[in-house]
Amino acid sequence: MDTRPLGIFGGTFDPIHYGHLRPAQEVLGALSLDEIRFIPTAQPPHRPAPEASPNQRLHMLRLALADFPRFTADDREIRRGGSSYTVLTLESLRVEVGERPVCLILGLDAFLGLETWHRWREIPDLAHLVVLTRPGWVLDELPPWAHGRHCADGGSLARSSAGRLFFLAVKPQNISATGIRAALARGETVQDLLPQAVQGFICQNHLYSHLNLRT
Repeated sequence: MDTRPLGIFGGTFDPIHYGHLRPAQEVLGALSLDEIRFIPTAQPPHRPAPEASPNQRLHMLRLALADFPRFTADDREIRRGGSSYTVLTLESLRVEVGERPVCLILGLDAFLGLETWHRWREIPDLAHLVVLTRPGWVLDELPPWAHGRHCADGGSLARSSAGRLFFLAVKPQNISATGIRAALARGETVQDLLPQAVQGFICQNHLYSHLNLRT
């Protein structure tokens, strides 16, 4: 069995920015992951459709990851189309990677809302859950489904294919795609918030400049 853990980072990436990339770098180093695959959604089930098209978001992602040799873009949800359900993505990955350890990287909000996800009970048996938190954050109580899954040693994720829960404190990033889109609609610079190649693509294609800031 290939024991080099594979990281999975999903999202709309509308657009991809350093608030995604910097924490991912921390995860890569802290857990000695072999690779992190960024998987852009086609249509997120729990939120409005992204502003940029699936192909535009995928292209921006590939531009952003060009300077990160252990980050790759995975377009399986865009190719599948429709609502992007994490459980289906993990099932398709399992066919490819067998029993290799897979780490699904989640923000804290996503973790706390996991029980609203499609076929959510199956997700912890398909991947380890790596939940990103702020330094000093403490969870008062684990949800019942997580009892017996929590581990304090990130290295233990390499010793099984799925099923563990690990909380990792990362440096807070005061960057959001919503804020970037709003800044671009106002004509403000975002050069410190995302890779230059992504900013160039946004400008060339006039993305986000049409947004109505009153809504």
